[in-house]
Amino acid sequence: MTKSNTISTEEILSDLRYLQLLSNNFPTISDACTEIINLEAILNLPKGTEHFLTDIHGEYEAFLHVLKNASGTVRRKVDEIFGQTLRESEKKELCTLIYYPEQKLELVKSEENDLDDWYLITLHQLIKVCQNVSSKYTRSKVRKALPTEFSYILQELLHESQIDPNKQAYFNVIISTIITTGRADHFIIAMCNLIQRLTIDTLHVVGDIYDRGPGAHIIMDTLCNYHNFDIQWGNHDILWMGAAAGNTACMANVLRIALRYANLGTIEDGYGINLLPLATFAMERYKDDPCNVFMPKINDTTVHNEKTIRLIAQMHKAITIIQFKLEAQIILNHPEFKMTDRLLLNRINYEKGSILLEGKEYPLKDISFPTIDPQNPFSLTEDEEDLICKLRHSFVNSEKLRKHIRCLYAHGGIYLVRNSNLLFHASIPLNADGTFKEVEIRGKKYKGKSLLDKVDQLIRTAYFDDEDSVDRNYALDYTWYLWCGEDSPSFDKDKMTTFERYFIADKSISKEKKGYYYELRNEESVCDMILKEFGINDKHSHIINGHIPVKTIKGEKPVKAGGKLLVIDGGFSKAYQSETGIAGYTLIYHSRGLQLAQHEPFQSTQKAIKEGIDIISTSFILEFSSQRMMVRDTDIGKELITQIQDLKKLLVAYRNGYIKEKS
Repeated sequence: MTKSNTISTEEILSDLRYLQLLSNNFPTISDACTEIINLEAILNLPKGTEHFLTDIHGEYEAFLHVLKNASGTVRRKVDEIFGQTLRESEKKELCTLIYYPEQKLELVKSEENDLDDWYLITLHQLIKVCQNVSSKYTRSKVRKALPTEFSYILQELLHESQIDPNKQAYFNVIISTIITTGRADHFIIAMCNLIQRLTIDTLHVVGDIYDRGPGAHIIMDTLCNYHNFDIQWGNHDILWMGAAAGNTACMANVLRIALRYANLGTIEDGYGINLLPLATFAMERYKDDPCNVFMPKINDTTVHNEKTIRLIAQMHKAITIIQFKLEAQIILNHPEFKMTDRLLLNRINYEKGSILLEGKEYPLKDISFPTIDPQNPFSLTEDEEDLICKLRHSFVNSEKLRKHIRCLYAHGGIYLVRNSNLLFHASIPLNADGTFKEVEIRGKKYKGKSLLDKVDQLIRTAYFDDEDSVDRNYALDYTWYLWCGEDSPSFDKDKMTTFERYFIADKSISKEKKGYYYELRNEESVCDMILKEFGINDKHSHIINGHIPVKTIKGEKPVKAGGKLLVIDGGFSKAYQSETGIAGYTLIYHSRGLQLAQHEPFQSTQKAIKEGIDIISTSFILEFSSQRMMVRDTDIGKELITQIQDLKKLLVAYRNGYIKEKS
């Protein structure tokens, strides 16, 4: 007996209004049957490949290359398809073409003697790769991914066999005509982009796109135009969201971090934030100050002259002092944040150049504070007020920043449950005994999933609620709290010791004690409890985090709690690569199981194009199943099964006269 035969009259009548709406899309029995057949077929395809990245931190070149080579997947497919039939150098050339088709074509055309022959060989090779990567998708899905200009031709080439004698001449004429009509370049570019698109079905970014590296805006441009992605906001992303919403303490932090790493590309070139007022203010107030403590962290590839470095140091110090003042005002306005221990400017002995912390007096590495009134240390000077007003105007009125932040909201959240995996960037606050920690927000207590839901809602309120509403102003300040507050799921440490790291030589005072989550997440039972809290009971489920770099150089492993927890921050950020010993991870979840790709540092896009230098990635199989996971077994599959059942109800309604077919 089919499922549709078990549908009762009561079910049809209770859903009749919905079924009448559904009939507008499927106006006949034939239409409904065709869709059921189509959806059933999709359920029996292998699941699409999911890629998980985290803590990209503005390293756009490495990020873009990892997308283009699908974390080494494209090279593996080329090896599988061509085996020993191509030399190693030929495989490398083909892969470079797939990654950077426009640039590689320019090189080929300047070096190749018989270009038509090269086109002929290359087009045949690319078609084979295209056929391979498209084989796990329906024709409909592949068709939607095709560029309109070449859609028909590509469909013919992808779905016809080159070895069929009846089709061989037809196939070859298409390719030769593409060459003779001068469309080979455009066609090659279209196929390479299609390969890139189909190799990664879904991209998950588990937080921290922003800060440290030079090109977060380039990463966001790429993501906002990507075919299928989601983002779990990290603490650095939330900081930028707060800045874009108008929180001046968040803005000051964003600028301080950019100046600390001398990476102003995202600020100035990416978002058009005018830093001239800050530069002018800093040169005036700190003209005789060496600002040695605030010299930027500059890597070997960054070129700045001595004058520019000095100006950056002055701006760095100026915005840091302003940041401490702005943060103090939030702390004083919100005693419920319990952060009065972070009010430090009033603890400085300005005559002795020292500070009293935790009962001990520490000398300060920098004792020049021309903008601080010792009697009223948290007040901004008139010039600082004017500067912050100008900076705020730049942030909230940046059209490009507004576009990217809205993209973060539209495609993001504080956590995600997908295919029995729980994704969040940093933490869920826990007590010492492993139970969920209660966190009070505006007089109400939240814990576990309800805490993350509340935090997600506050971040949205901070940006979208009515200007100057009480709720929005609170949410704006709470967005800053999420950056550095003890009970913040995106931070979860006892304090953020920014002041201590700048001003105190004794490193023991700048240690930040992590919350209990970071220790207890190593226990399988705790991970199971967290997964259950989010409605996940599958034995093959996982928690996927970033935030804390995995120091592989010291023997740390990304796989914890018996495989229940995967921490995939491997150091995309160059600032962390000396600590991690690698340059990032990609977690890959395909129909056969879970695989982890461990990346070596990326040299440059230029070297990748000219010399064919790829990112060296080592793959580790974490879980492998002899039985492939199908679309039926995924969250999308569950949705499709529901749609099929609704369509079967519609069929019963048609066949029993409850709804009339539309001619």
